[in-house]
Amino acid sequence: MSRTIVCDGNEAAAWGVALSRPDMVAVYPITPQSSLAEYISQFVADGIINADLMDVEGEHSVLSVLHGACLAGARTFTASCGQGLAFMFEPYFRTPPLRLPIVMSIVTRDGITPQCVWGGQQDAMTVREVGWVHMYCETAQEIMDTVVMAYRIAEHREVMLPVNVNHDGNYLSYCVEKVEIPDQEEVDDFLGEKNTNWHVALDPDRPMGVDPLTGGAGGPGPALFVRYRKGQCKGMQTALRVITEVHEEWGKRFGRYYAPLVEEYRLDDAEYAIVTIGSMAGAGKDAVDLARESGEKVGLIKIKTFRPFPLKVLRQSLSKVKAIGVVDRSVSFGWNSGPVYQELLSTLYFLDERIPTVSFIGGLAGADITIEHFTRVIETTAVALRGKEFAEPIWLNEND
Repeated sequence: MSRTIVCDGNEAAAWGVALSRPDMVAVYPITPQSSLAEYISQFVADGIINADLMDVEGEHSVLSVLHGACLAGARTFTASCGQGLAFMFEPYFRTPPLRLPIVMSIVTRDGITPQCVWGGQQDAMTVREVGWVHMYCETAQEIMDTVVMAYRIAEHREVMLPVNVNHDGNYLSYCVEKVEIPDQEEVDDFLGEKNTNWHVALDPDRPMGVDPLTGGAGGPGPALFVRYRKGQCKGMQTALRVITEVHEEWGKRFGRYYAPLVEEYRLDDAEYAIVTIGSMAGAGKDAVDLARESGEKVGLIKIKTFRPFPLKVLRQSLSKVKAIGVVDRSVSFGWNSGPVYQELLSTLYFLDERIPTVSFIGGLAGADITIEHFTRVIETTAVALRGKEFAEPIWLNEND
């Protein structure tokens, strides 16, 4: 039987880990991820999670020991954010090409300087091109459910890639909500047998080399390296289908349905839309409802899966409207905009007609993006719909 508890997003993530029955967990605490590490440690101590808990000296070692465990056939989990993710970057970069189906929560936070330990999405957005699957959650319930689904996605034979389940620091990490925990036997049946090491398995009776030198002088040539990269790209594109299938099966089994790639909210008759990602979508939907009451034909597009980028589905959503306002919780410094806005510009290339697009940046350093902020986004996007161009990003919290 399922049961209902009240918990924050970090505990919800920990329950998702417990339900997934990992063999090894390694975590190093860092704000605002720290309580997730503490929940998992307590679950291991209490016997809720039957896994080896590795006590290591830092994030680089966290992911390095999980490489070995996963190569030996273990189901693994970790979590990090901010400077911890930066310290982890070298093994983080190596995980996808090794095709290791590790699941990791990023409890997103902003950059470290000026000094900041508060929420944002700068960390996850900065590593978006490394080759991990990236999914963003809106609620604590979605965090727990997505952590479980992440193992089905990562361990799929045609994917075999690591998955990041991202949730907003401060807001989802500490926000307390009702969460329904499904029956363990039902989750076991949903996940099936572990499938972590069919492609390579470290075995003392069958020694092998892992990650051999490729390309360049003395190597087997660039063709092998190209084969690795091409296979990794194929796995990422296959993940779009697998993510959709896994979310559909989860909904049928447990009665909770989430848009696997892109969610449309009040978009069918909309003239223009705002685009969100992560927990901000709730306030965005409220602002859309208020604008609808005033006669504005506005909708909302929420991105759930950001890597692999859901080009086909997002293109279909964008084709329904004539202008968009894109709200980012991080910065793309090279483009003087938000990174989601930058990605949307690429998507618009595939539409038959050019539509006005406005970049909004808010929620940096833990700042709130309120209904009032989203009302401003809607009003400004409506102005863009009527023909005014906005060459610069609009900073929502600049005067807060």
